[in-house]
Amino acid sequence: MTPDNDPFARYARQMSYARFGREGQERLAHATALVVGVGALGSVIANTLARSGVGRLRIVDRDYIEWNNLQRQVIYTEEDVRQRLPKAIAAKNHLSAANSDIQIEAEIADVDHRNIERLCQGVDVIVDGTDNFEVRFLLNDASLKLGIPWVYGGCIGAEGQTMTIMPGEGPCLRCIIPDSPPPGTTPTCDTAGILAPIIGVIASLESMEALKILSGHQTQVNRTLTVFDLWENRIRPVKLGSINDRSGCPACGQHNLEWLAGKRGSQSAVLCGRNAIQLSFAEQESVDLTALAENLRQHGTVEANPYLLRATIGDHAFTLFGDGRCIVHGTDDPAEARSLHARYIGT
Repeated sequence: MTPDNDPFARYARQMSYARFGREGQERLAHATALVVGVGALGSVIANTLARSGVGRLRIVDRDYIEWNNLQRQVIYTEEDVRQRLPKAIAAKNHLSAANSDIQIEAEIADVDHRNIERLCQGVDVIVDGTDNFEVRFLLNDASLKLGIPWVYGGCIGAEGQTMTIMPGEGPCLRCIIPDSPPPGTTPTCDTAGILAPIIGVIASLESMEALKILSGHQTQVNRTLTVFDLWENRIRPVKLGSINDRSGCPACGQHNLEWLAGKRGSQSAVLCGRNAIQLSFAEQESVDLTALAENLRQHGTVEANPYLLRATIGDHAFTLFGDGRCIVHGTDDPAEARSLHARYIGT
């Protein structure tokens, strides 16, 4: 609580903006936002929404913090890296310290068709902090089925783009990007790099769109796909009103929510810039990390905390989470990763 016992005192400058006002702040206080991914984009988004006074913030991330994250993932510290904390836990710690008046729910999970609808329960907006199109298409499907607005954003190099999807009111993501690009056909942060300023620009725009929606100002939502190139000093708005006939869209036109149905999507993911593969297993909901640690100590060194364990065996390392996921470090070949997992951890 703020020192003068006015729950909104900390937001005085925000409420002074006449078009937002106290009414907008009160709406914000009773709203819930889901931020999927709290890496580069998501850490800026979650920080902005928490400090702005969104009443309940649900943050979900599958990964933990590494040294090369600190260049652009603004809420984390070197101590978070040393403790090998999951991003969701570290984010909750820092955001709760910045605003103890709001509820912050953190979940260490890989968002997929099995858990997305549960994660969306009671949510007023979904904000994209992810780094891959499989999850984005899943968010798009969930948004269409549940009628929840969502804000898309993506960055690479010095370029970025963002778009707000209002279900039933205009184009969805698959109207403009019909399918996931084949592996190797688009640049990644590993091949093209990433500059921190573009993260700040796109994440701030995503946050602004979420604040408009949550404060009851949906009419102010940007109805364009906005593309930025900060290196070349270009901003290009792409008007979406020209997409009047959406009947050909597999998602909002034909109501084929194949990502949400689990018909699309893989159980392995190449992690951008990491020389690592994440493996997940549909048949596993949880694993005994303590027992795994004992077994893996026979093969190499093991470090553990309450959220994950990391085993280093020869030239490879394995990071295992309680939900059964495993990140295999030292390879970008999914087949090799699965082979190593089977050898040391089991099928």
